[in-house]
Amino acid sequence: MLKIFTKTKIFILDTLFPISCLSCNKDDAWLCENCLENINLLSFQVCPKCEDTVTEYGQLCRNCKTTSDLDALVVALKYQDNHIDKFVHLYKYRFVEDLHIPLGKIIVEAILNSGLPMPDIIIPVPLHKRRLRWRGFNQSELLAKYVSQNLTPGFEIPVFSNLLTRHKYTPPQMKIGKYADRQKNMRNAFAFNHKSDSFQQLEQLEHSNKYNVLLVDDISTTGSTLFECAKVLKQNGAKKVFGAVIARQDMKN
Repeated sequence: MLKIFTKTKIFILDTLFPISCLSCNKDDAWLCENCLENINLLSFQVCPKCEDTVTEYGQLCRNCKTTSDLDALVVALKYQDNHIDKFVHLYKYRFVEDLHIPLGKIIVEAILNSGLPMPDIIIPVPLHKRRLRWRGFNQSELLAKYVSQNLTPGFEIPVFSNLLTRHKYTPPQMKIGKYADRQKNMRNAFAFNHKSDSFQQLEQLEHSNKYNVLLVDDISTTGSTLFECAKVLKQNGAKKVFGAVIARQDMKN
């Protein structure tokens, strides 16, 4: 029933809003190959906590190392550049699932350019089940699966989609104005799912008690979502937790 509803919704949206590249207006693609190739990724990464110190692959700077469980964050682009804000809006709120392919390519290229260490597993930031029912898909999971299949060609990094759960229903971060309120909104929102099939797969890894994780999400602002996910993972055996996102919004208030 959910799939039928989602397909109907997509059909109506496609009829009302014909597909064309948001950059050059070429038909039949939201982001054509030529425009995708011309997107310039960020030339450097910064500490994900203070956002002031340039670091090699987005790892925490010396002053912030003891303040967060997230070890590094690779950000591909600025939110307002290259129409990325429009692409993400289409992806999440106009239900254009196919956009996970060009957006996934952007994340993969950013990771490879950064020199981020390769992870043992990839985890998408989970959606609460209410929001998942509304959207019909987890946008971060689609991105994570693309990264899994393309980051190391010929070798798929396992994606553990339900190792983390979002048990607290929270308002979207985009709708919360203040930095401190966004942090509070995400506090204790996630839990480690010991009953999941992902946990059973994790136990079969050679170094199941010292695994390195790549968290994948679409957008980060304060980083609160990723920080909370990393905290839960570190409490349950993760050695290192890295993050990768399409873009990060500028927000410090």
